[in-house]
Amino acid sequence: MRLPAVLFLVCLYGPLSAAVLHTGQGQRYADLTAAAKAAVPGDTILLHNGVYPGDQSLQGLQGAPGKWIFIIAEKSGAVLFEGGATAWKGSDIAYLHIEGVVFSRQTGNGLNVDDGASYASPAHHIVFRHCVFRDMAATGNNDLLKLSGADNLTIEQCTFLNGSPGGSGIDMVGCHNSIIRQCRFENMGANALQMKGGSSHIRVEACVFKNAGSRAINLGGSTGQAFFRPANATWEAADLEVYSNVFIGSEVPVAFVGCIRSEVANNTIYKPQRWAIRILQENKDTARFVKCGNNTFRNNIICVDDQMRTACSTGAGTAPESFIFSNNLWFHTGNNAWPGPQLPAPEKNRVAGQDPLFKNADQEDFNIKAGSPAAFAGFPLQHPEKDHAGKPFQPKRAIGAFEAAL
Repeated sequence: MRLPAVLFLVCLYGPLSAAVLHTGQGQRYADLTAAAKAAVPGDTILLHNGVYPGDQSLQGLQGAPGKWIFIIAEKSGAVLFEGGATAWKGSDIAYLHIEGVVFSRQTGNGLNVDDGASYASPAHHIVFRHCVFRDMAATGNNDLLKLSGADNLTIEQCTFLNGSPGGSGIDMVGCHNSIIRQCRFENMGANALQMKGGSSHIRVEACVFKNAGSRAINLGGSTGQAFFRPANATWEAADLEVYSNVFIGSEVPVAFVGCIRSEVANNTIYKPQRWAIRILQENKDTARFVKCGNNTFRNNIICVDDQMRTACSTGAGTAPESFIFSNNLWFHTGNNAWPGPQLPAPEKNRVAGQDPLFKNADQEDFNIKAGSPAAFAGFPLQHPEKDHAGKPFQPKRAIGAFEAAL
């Protein structure tokens, strides 16, 4: 028997207080701003079904360990915040769990979370679950979810649709110790997900990126020096993990841009439009910043066609020779004789010229059939522990996002 949503959250996070702040038309609190001003640690803000205006404020809203504040839709997907420059803005917020809310047609950023420019005290411990961010009403550098100076984030089972042509699905500047899991990004602009400005220790796993913009994932980027968190970071991003994801289309699914010590492993990349990988250095301050290098690309299936220009593009000021490439399966749908790309560093245990035998790629089913050359051919890794569908990888794991059937 399924637990009611609020009772389930009690089991997950500890006891909630008796206060449920009913919010919406005809309720005690007419809008989220009013409810957020009244909420104290342990409270639940229950958003009743309906359409709400944007430009709501969560300023300073903080729960506490064991007393999170919950902002929950009465019915998942039936609470819509539409319009405004930003649907919600939250500075210096902490211990918040946000679930089941839809954000649509903002002109600035869909939702904005930041540290209030107090870099030593980030926003922290924030969960987004089963939320939808969609249809930016802008064309510039406008993001569906903007996160600046936010740590210990969990973003899971959320959907990001129809981003601004110049913006991101999720833009993370100086964010740390976070996970993005089982999300879907579709029809993005500049990128689906960007982690830059000193961001570190972020895992992206079991997500789908479909036609996710110029760069589906931007591991790093280019950040003004005043916005780095920490201020003395010598890299755009470090210690990022990209595991068990599926990439369909995009100009380039994976861009390493001024990042170090990051790993892209056990992903499936299907028909990228121009490149499979880019290695770039966009922040040109060579006195401060180390070169993009010491990253790993391993156990990935890369299935391409004639629209791809070059599999791996490298830019000036990088250290591509320091990358580790191994156990990737490279297959060209129109040329079985393709031996795979010329990479900037040697690749060990490459598999090339062999169809990975997806069950039904046209229907986005990238499970591999019995007898796939990807089965049992991966490099033994500790992480990721599970494949895209949540199935444990075997000690002799498969290449790609899906473990082989036993």
